[in-house]
Amino acid sequence: MTDFFTRPEGTLAYEDSDGSGETVIMLPGMGALRSEYRYLAPALAKEGYRTIAADLRGQGESSVPWAEYDVPSVGKDILAIIDHLAASPAHVIATSFSPAPAVWAALERPKAIKSLILISAFLRNEKLSLTRKLSMDILLHGPWKISAWITYYKTLYPTRKPNDFDEYLDNLKGNLEEKGRFEAAMTLGSSTKELVEKRLNQVKVPTLVIAGTKDPDWPDPKAEAEFIADKLSAKLLIVENAGHYPQTEMPEKVTPAILDFLKSI
Repeated sequence: MTDFFTRPEGTLAYEDSDGSGETVIMLPGMGALRSEYRYLAPALAKEGYRTIAADLRGQGESSVPWAEYDVPSVGKDILAIIDHLAASPAHVIATSFSPAPAVWAALERPKAIKSLILISAFLRNEKLSLTRKLSMDILLHGPWKISAWITYYKTLYPTRKPNDFDEYLDNLKGNLEEKGRFEAAMTLGSSTKELVEKRLNQVKVPTLVIAGTKDPDWPDPKAEAEFIADKLSAKLLIVENAGHYPQTEMPEKVTPAILDFLKSI
């Protein structure tokens, strides 16, 4: 069942397990769906946590368009959801683009965030080579852009695909074909991380950083994760052979670690 929460600019879609325990809010990456957490959310709910898997603004079942697609606006969405659910303080799990807004929220209102779990996190601006920048511009701005994104998405699971991967991709492709959604995803992805990058060492909430060793988004994903963990004084989980979505590609390795971390808070 999908619940909806209306913000001044639009409507956010989310799923609520209605558990009686501590609240865990889960945010997917840009160009993805909240069902990215289809394995993790039920496992946490089974342990008694109240799980909230939310679509980003402009993505999934959330409305489109919005006036802003950037780190602070999504950070404000996180805090608004927490307030709407009377769930303060909440644990926040975020993947790819979403860790930057999650960190922003923890910096702005640390009492609202009980812990952060940051998966394959983009927390600083990428320094792309001219060749890569040109190739990405060509791939993601032509009539083939959605097909190119789906092809790229497949590379984010380098070792094994979930059994329902084709179904997920079909749903994702159909969603991104809806008017304005692909553009929203690309705008989110290109928004600056400078506001959080400069303040990483100011984060005070307990944090777990997770990364896969075969994540194609970084030349050295382990080094990037170690950099983030050091800046945040965070615990670190490196998942061997996993890609950009280790919680879905290798849930048997990631879920127990997340549960252990949550129970340690």
